[in-house]
Amino acid sequence: MAACILIADDDAVQRRLVENMVQKCGYEAMVADGGDAAIDMLTAPDGPNIDAVVLDLVMPGLDGMGVLAKIREAGLNIPVIVQTAHGGIDNVVSAMRAGALDFVVKPAGFERLQVSLRNALNTSALKGELQRIRHSREGRLTFSDIVTRSEAMAGVLRTAQKAAASTIPVLIEGESGVGKELFARAIHGSGERKAKPFVAVNCGAIPDNLVESILFGHEKGAFTGATERHTGKFVEASGGTLFLDEVGELPLSAQVKLLRALQEGAVEAVGGRKPVKVDVRIVSATNRKLLDQVKNGQFREDLFYRLHVLPLTIPPLRMRREDIPHLLRHFLARFCAEENRLITGIDGEAMALLSQLDWPGNIRQLENAVYRAVVMSETDQLGIADFPQAAAQSLAMPDAGHMTGEPLIIGPGSHSTAPAMISGNDIPIAPPLPSAGMLPMLTGTGEVRPLEDMESEIIRFAISHYRGQMSEVARRLKIGRSTLYRKLDEAETDGTADSADSTN
Repeated sequence: MAACILIADDDAVQRRLVENMVQKCGYEAMVADGGDAAIDMLTAPDGPNIDAVVLDLVMPGLDGMGVLAKIREAGLNIPVIVQTAHGGIDNVVSAMRAGALDFVVKPAGFERLQVSLRNALNTSALKGELQRIRHSREGRLTFSDIVTRSEAMAGVLRTAQKAAASTIPVLIEGESGVGKELFARAIHGSGERKAKPFVAVNCGAIPDNLVESILFGHEKGAFTGATERHTGKFVEASGGTLFLDEVGELPLSAQVKLLRALQEGAVEAVGGRKPVKVDVRIVSATNRKLLDQVKNGQFREDLFYRLHVLPLTIPPLRMRREDIPHLLRHFLARFCAEENRLITGIDGEAMALLSQLDWPGNIRQLENAVYRAVVMSETDQLGIADFPQAAAQSLAMPDAGHMTGEPLIIGPGSHSTAPAMISGNDIPIAPPLPSAGMLPMLTGTGEVRPLEDMESEIIRFAISHYRGQMSEVARRLKIGRSTLYRKLDEAETDGTADSADSTN
């Protein structure tokens, strides 16, 4: 889903002109015929998600300055670009002091408006990332800090918000990298315990012989190496929230003691003489199916039902592709600031490709891909070449023209055109790769396919099957890595040439 821009102007002709330019930039446009209508759209509880505003300063009724004042009163952090044809520099200065981020002079030129919108969205994304980091460190993270526009996430957010208003135990389920800890911190930061500690424990990273000591504490001299007293995570989190990440990794011996602590509201330190009362809210997370572990005897059934009171399942990134452009913008803004890089954005072709991929590592993988691209890029705009792993995965997605022997034409009259931004809802899902043993031998005209053609398809299949792990692909195909990359380059060059020939 592309960024949504609200255009507020009482002049219908000017409104339509700016709307066309905004859409040409690749953004979604919404219009309001005055200041009151704009404020209604911005403050409506179930209103659209608006990323930026193009605001006329001179309007009947509530004018631009009045809109800026109401935006400030409502506490909205939405970048505003004012446009004016009256009054000169004084009005512009007043608008900037009132909270506007930039200004354009009527009639606004396309390139000027495009740059202004891009800067506004990048600035907004950076502010959002900085606020998210600050809130996370201070324990004040809320659901408004979660970047999502997906319908698949709407129900999860509603359930989590209800859970935050109580102390009900929550079990967050989902694949690795979907943001389970982010949800746990938002539940804590939105509840009555937000002023108290949020303590996170990765149960899968604790050695089995230290689980009880870390969770429940130990007394000095309780075991060899216990040179001083340790309170334990339960006591540290007393009054706040204890987040048990990867709770399914706990050994059975520790599960027994954890169950007792949850039942009695007290913990007993290793080597301790009496239990210590604790008041903690438990939020746990797992990337496994705990019920299957219960059936296999790897997880206690009674503990499962203690933790599984209110389950939350976070969908993987491939199930909410419309979030990818927004996540990309936020990650790009943060890493450009951290690495002191002047990168203006991601081009439309790369955005479309990144939004089509499955991202098995979910948000964490997407974040790391952007980090690498920002560090390694030598241009002021990221393209497909800056995401080599993504490009390798895209080669594994065959098109219908390739399967029938027909050349692929990307766009009418052009072999490389792509929109500046593509909505996640409009991005087609690539067809699945043929399964093993289904390699077609004939072209659409009944001729035997060239050997190089089938070899390229086998390589793409292997890259997809081994999720882009090029060393493993080369080992399984019994070729060197340099040979593998050479064949990929040849395939890409041949594909580009075929596409070009088809348009001539």
